[in-house]
This record gives sequence, C-alpha cells and structure tokens, in this order.
Amino acid sequence: MLALYPDLSVPALRSQQGREEIFDPCRRKWVALTPEEWTRQRLLQQFIEVLHVPAGWIAVEKEIDLNGLRKRYDILVHDASGAPQVLIECKAPEVPLQAAVMEQLLRYHIRIPVPYLIIANGSEIRCWERLAEGLQECSDWPRFRK
Repeated sequence: MLALYPDLSVPALRSQQGREEIFDPCRRKWVALTPEEWTRQRLLQQFIEVLHVPAGWIAVEKEIDLNGLRKRYDILVHDASGAPQVLIECKAPEVPLQAAVMEQLLRYHIRIPVPYLIIANGSEIRCWERLAEGLQECSDWPRFRK
C-alpha cells in the first residue's frame, strides 16, 4: 500500500454560488468538490509536487470507448514521449477498494495498456506493476522515464 507525501500543499478551494469547488491544475478549471474529486486532486498533487510529473503530461477524466460503451477514466499519466504509463481509478473515501474497483480499472486497462495501475479512495492507495508473469503489487510509487 502506498502513502501520500505528508507535506502536499493545500489545494485551491472556493465557494461559488453555494457549491464548494477545487481547482484542477491539469484541466485548468474549477470543479465541484466531491469526496471522489478530493481523492483525485490529492493524487494529482502527489504526481506533480512529489514525483515532479508536469501537469501537461496528465490527462483527467477523459472519455474512452469500451466495446461501444462510453466510459471515463480518472487519471492517466504519460511519460515525456507521450506514452501512457499509469492508469488510476479514484473513489470516495467511503468506497472500499474491493475487487469491483480493480475490475473496473482492468476494463480500462484493456483499452489503455500501461505499466502501472493504481486504485485509491483517499485513505488507501494500492499500486500494481504489469510484468510478463502478471501484476505485482508495488510498495513504492511508480518511477518511469521522464
């Protein structure tokens, strides 16, 4: 299981017309602050502030086609060449990281094969590396060519 760096900066928050919002540095816009969005933004901070991945290399909530169904992945981190490296599924803190969450991520992985897969709910973060023999759980954050 992974842990967030303890000294991440406080995300930009605001109240707009009675709704709480958080600024997404990758989408460059204010979005509704939901429990799942809080998880997503904290992971984005980890990649940007701690792992030093440029925000422009990170795609957030993009639509993909899965056998005729339109789905949205949460986060996709690319490397310097634009190759997808890390696919992340975010959940609200009250959603346990059970098999169904991993199965959802694996369906996205069929369409977007990557070396690393992460599922997170704000209090728990789990990561796997794809190896020739299958998935191996990681004890540290992914490191890849920048």
